[in-house]
Amino acid sequence: MLDVSRVQKELVEIERDKKLSGVSIQVFDDGLSRMRGTITGPIGTPYEGGIFTVDIQLPSAYPFEPPKMQFITKVWHPNISSQNGAICLDILKDQWSPALTLKTALLSLQALLSTPEPGDPQDAVVAKQYLREYPVFESTARYWTESFAKRSSLGMEEKVLVAKLVEMGFTDEVATAALECCGGDENAALEKLLS
Repeated sequence: MLDVSRVQKELVEIERDKKLSGVSIQVFDDGLSRMRGTITGPIGTPYEGGIFTVDIQLPSAYPFEPPKMQFITKVWHPNISSQNGAICLDILKDQWSPALTLKTALLSLQALLSTPEPGDPQDAVVAKQYLREYPVFESTARYWTESFAKRSSLGMEEKVLVAKLVEMGFTDEVATAALECCGGDENAALEKLLS
C-alpha cells in the first residue's frame, strides 16, 4: 500500500524548496498516486528557460518501487522519447532505492537534461544526431524548448484554449501542459485531463 505519510512529507519538502531547486509537483487525486511535476531547463543547455512537465504515477508499493514518470512536454533529447515522452534513466528502473524521493527523481531528470547519455538512448534518432551532428542536435533541442516548453510560445489561439480549461477548474500550468501534449487539440487535452 502507498505510504501516504511519506509522500505527504516529500511534497512538503518539494514545496518548501521549489524556488531553489527548480522542481515542483501538483497532486491530481486524493490518493496521492497521480501527480504532475515540473522542472526548469538547466542553465547553459538548449533547455534553458523551458518549463518541462512530467506525468508522475506512484505505484501502490512506493517507495519500494520507483515512480512511473513520463515527460508531457515534448523534449528533443537522446534519453527521452520524442514520440511519447518515455524516459531512460536507471533510477526510474533497476537502480531505484527507497532512500530516493520524488524530489531526487525530478532533480535527476533535470540533471539528465544537462548530461545526456547517448550510449544508452531512449530515442535512437536523437542519439545518433547528438553523436554525429551535435550542432544540429543543439539547435533542434533549443527549437523544441522554444516551441513546447516556454509559456511565451503559446499563440493566441492556444491562450484562448488554456483560458477555457482554466474556467473548467484546471490550473493554468496543467491546462497548458495538456494542450502541449495533445498538439493544441482542445478535445484531446480535455479528455487527457479527465482521465
